[in-house]
Amino acid sequence: MRVQRHVHPDALPDVRRTTRRAISSQNMPTPTPHLEAKSGDIAELVLLPGDPLRAQYIAQTYLEDVTCYNRVRNMLGFTGSFNGVRVSVQGTGMGMPSISIYATELLRFYGVKTAIRIGSCGALRESVKLRDVVLAISAHTNSNMNHRYFKGLSYAPSADFGLLRTAHAIAVERNIPAIVGPILTSDSFYDDDASSFDLVAAHGTLAVEMEAAALYTIAARDGARALCMATVSAWLALATVSMLSSDWASCRRHVVASLASKTL
Repeated sequence: MRVQRHVHPDALPDVRRTTRRAISSQNMPTPTPHLEAKSGDIAELVLLPGDPLRAQYIAQTYLEDVTCYNRVRNMLGFTGSFNGVRVSVQGTGMGMPSISIYATELLRFYGVKTAIRIGSCGALRESVKLRDVVLAISAHTNSNMNHRYFKGLSYAPSADFGLLRTAHAIAVERNIPAIVGPILTSDSFYDDDASSFDLVAAHGTLAVEMEAAALYTIAARDGARALCMATVSAWLALATVSMLSSDWASCRRHVVASLASKTL
């Protein structure tokens, strides 16, 4: 007669703990949970727009010999070449949690060495105009992610100086309005209390967006280079919002394209 043994739930393996440990491992096999690319499908230089359709537009407009390596969750990713330089473009979604997923998997599991966020931002100072390109030297944040990660320490996420210097030099050479300074990475797109924006603006913060602080932190952790280049698409300095039309890329496309060809 077979006796059925009842096992206390505490004695069962913790699948969630095992999964979490596997995901944080330095040796996770590819594909990953969010990228279906195989090893070698993604270039060492990756451009990171938030909108996956923007990633598709950039790849189809500026790159040659383009292949699509990711369609998971419709977060499109492409690899091609620009002036002989291999470049990938990967959508990241909006906000620090979303870009953290893609930045971590790209840098840690696919060998990406250079990650450049190309997005939009809202100006916080009157001196910053619509269509200006903001090159973020650093990114404060009101998110709790870094506060928790650094156990209460006030960490200062910063760009790679070499990328920043190159981007600024290209902008000057091509007479493109580009401003270098700190930005704010916010957890909220709609915020009923904008007083914190006024506070950081009074301390020299140029603009607000939602991803750079996470990208800079992850790049620093994994020994990669990172930069955020954001076109001003809204002007918040005087509590007014003016959005750019569909020619969002017109003032920064030359900077992005030239930078991509000079960073490897």
